Amino acid sequence: MSIVAERLARIKPSQTIAVTAKARALKAAGRDIIGLGAGEPDFDTPDNIKQAAIRAIQQGQTKYTDVDGTPELKRAVCLKFKRENGLEYKPEQVSVGTGGKQVIFNAMMATLSPGDEVIIPAPYWVSYPDIVLMAEGTPVFVECGAESGFKMQAEQLERAITPRTKWVMLNSPSNPSGAAYTYEEMKALTDVLVRHPHVWVFTDDMYEHLVYDGFTFVTPAQVEPALYDRTLTVNGVSKAYAMTGWRIGYGAGPVQLIKAMANVQSQSTSNPSSISQAAAVEALVGPQDFIKERAEVFRQRRDLVVSMLNQAAGIHCPRPEGAFYVYPSCAGTLGKTTPNGTVLNTDEDFVTYLLESEGVAVVQGSAFGLAPHFRISYATSTEALEEACRRIQRATAALR
Repeated sequence: MSIVAERLARIKPSQTIAVTAKARALKAAGRDIIGLGAGEPDFDTPDNIKQAAIRAIQQGQTKYTDVDGTPELKRAVCLKFKRENGLEYKPEQVSVGTGGKQVIFNAMMATLSPGDEVIIPAPYWVSYPDIVLMAEGTPVFVECGAESGFKMQAEQLERAITPRTKWVMLNSPSNPSGAAYTYEEMKALTDVLVRHPHVWVFTDDMYEHLVYDGFTFVTPAQVEPALYDRTLTVNGVSKAYAMTGWRIGYGAGPVQLIKAMANVQSQSTSNPSSISQAAAVEALVGPQDFIKERAEVFRQRRDLVVSMLNQAAGIHCPRPEGAFYVYPSCAGTLGKTTPNGTVLNTDEDFVTYLLESEGVAVVQGSAFGLAPHFRISYATSTEALEEACRRIQRATAALR
């Protein structure tokens, strides 16, 4: 009898983390590797946020806190939702977890029973389906190709809903594609959801502040107030505030759901780090002007990467509305042969070729549920991006 639980057979390790780990290992072995797999800003956490954490340590804020967040942080989250999204929440409607991933995990564990379905547009963040499977739910994938801007259409959502549908997961701007829903596009989806009152809405807004070219971000409960009582709006400080390692995510929704999520968290990790929570308060209520400045740098990097990739043979790269990812197609390289005689049959073959031949680490589109594509994170230096794109151009030019 195996010591490993059967439930683990349903899931696989995060492939984005695996690519990053492989790139680090090769770099440690002396290879010249440019890692474009990690979804992590290269900017440092702002000093005022660091200082808030230092003050918290000096003031002895090193004890347990309430299981799902301090009152101070919950109030700060409520202020953020009111200020930026026009959404009114009370502290008892807020749950704080160790990163956005834990908030998602808590929500699915608290609500899914065997056979419950969760609609997930593809491409999707790699963890969505595995979290659903871990909670004994059934992922239902809706393929959203480049022809629709990697966005789910209202008629696709309508067709995917069944009596067993418990949740629909929305992520805008998207990881991995960077696609973001306009007000009109989101309204078309919320109009469908209003007609199906048994379906709850999970929205991952982690990249909310990273939108470009005058794009206006919207979130479902803001677009359609009728969905407020069955929407969990999730966000965090990781991306906009460059606080990935601080591990603070949060969600707001109906009190009954938030209490159920707190029950899950109370028997797993208990509270997030008290020091990280103090820092997150400062992030949400302190100066916000640096966010736009950094977003402009990301926009410039996006434009550079899109331009250079579209000059690579066999690659087509759409220009995304937000986040810090591009999701190019590598269909034009498949069926071709590498200089060492290997035929590229899949996007996984292609990314392996990039890593082995040119030392560029990216993630294959099949990891995100839509092939043949690959994801590049441009949350790294402009110099590294330029060199990586030159290497990709060289690698594709060498194919026959």
